[in-house]
Amino acid sequence: MTTPDDRLTTLEIRATEQEHTIEELSGQIAEQWKTIERMQKKLDALTERFLVLEEQTAPDTPVTKPPHW
Repeated sequence: MTTPDDRLTTLEIRATEQEHTIEELSGQIAEQWKTIERMQKKLDALTERFLVLEEQTAPDTPVTKPPHW
């Protein structure tokens, strides 16, 4: 049979372990968020470059109906 002191000690240990786990997870989330932000900036830059290249290579001739229409 466990005493109230043993139960209290067990609960304190669990609370401490859970607090540590929460801190680790919070740190991982913060790192992942930074990675996501960097990747978003790179994606935005690549999208802009793609649009510029697309505009440069777009044909200058207007699209017209074929003669048989």
